[in-house]
Amino acid sequence: MTPPLGRRAVLRLGVAAAAVALVPGRALAAPAPLDSREGRLANLRRLTAGGQNAEAYWDATGTRLIFQSTRPPFDCDQIFTVNADGTGTRLLSSGAGRTTCGFFFPDGRRVIYASTHAAGPACPPPPDRSQGYVWPLYPSWDIFAADADGNNLARLTDNEVYDAECAISPDGRRIVFTSLREGDLDLYVMDADGRHVRRLTGAPGYDGGAFFSWDGRFIVFRASRPESREELEEYRALLGRGLVRPRRLDIYLMNADGTGLRRVTRLDGANFAPFMHPNARQIIFSSNLHDASGRSFALYLVNVDGSGLERVTWADGFASFPMFTRDGKRLVFCGSRGAAAPRDLDVFVADWDDR
Repeated sequence: MTPPLGRRAVLRLGVAAAAVALVPGRALAAPAPLDSREGRLANLRRLTAGGQNAEAYWDATGTRLIFQSTRPPFDCDQIFTVNADGTGTRLLSSGAGRTTCGFFFPDGRRVIYASTHAAGPACPPPPDRSQGYVWPLYPSWDIFAADADGNNLARLTDNEVYDAECAISPDGRRIVFTSLREGDLDLYVMDADGRHVRRLTGAPGYDGGAFFSWDGRFIVFRASRPESREELEEYRALLGRGLVRPRRLDIYLMNADGTGLRRVTRLDGANFAPFMHPNARQIIFSSNLHDASGRSFALYLVNVDGSGLERVTWADGFASFPMFTRDGKRLVFCGSRGAAAPRDLDVFVADWDDR
């Protein structure tokens, strides 16, 4: 772990950040219409208005959210925080590089996120998608911790490989993340200070997007495991080029120590962004299983044994990155409903009906 950096040093990484540390916005969240089939949701509100806003996650109290956003003057994602009523949007990251996967420590005073800024202030180049949709695995991704106002930035990983997709355990003692450090995209845990790294998964394929359950007993994640020699060869060839193709993903669950691994879904398409309900009996996730073209994503709910699949959102376009508050009474997700521009994504919060 490298020593913490002061706010002044952080801002030198991206001078533009100083001008937009506090971002003016609407006084309150804007109401958004619901489809009549969305009976699980009530009092839907939109917290952002335009731009590409994604991966919004609650703090332990359900009063604040941390999210990533591409908005002027930035050319790629930076980390922001916002109050649950839509007020007080604040830039947290430096404004340099690309950032992702912000998450609060339980006390709300510190956060983690992944960033490429240590390799330089520019946004990493987009991947070549001329032969199909792929995700880039930039070797410049590393995981950082900072105060909730962006001060005292500390580097937790320091490898010339992909380290990202990070989340904190409810007790604040462990971080789960995805890394390419041993040649495959596996899940690891480390102490909150970056020490004592331990691998949790080892089967060939991509394991990522992991979260602890609110009680800390389980880890839920998405995985794409090759099921034939041809698929394995394609996966490894792409990996060698720093790419992964998320064509088929399913939801997996395991104990927090890596034991008891089981596959929850066996569905068509890409099933990802899972989060466990606080009752520890259900998982909410995003999927395009309803769309043969694979372009439309909705939220689904499923029991941990794979039964009881239920579609939650019905708006056209994209809905993903769901997360329940600790009491299970509210849900946050990101989606394109009512978007002003074709690529816009906004942050939505809603009351949740457990029925």
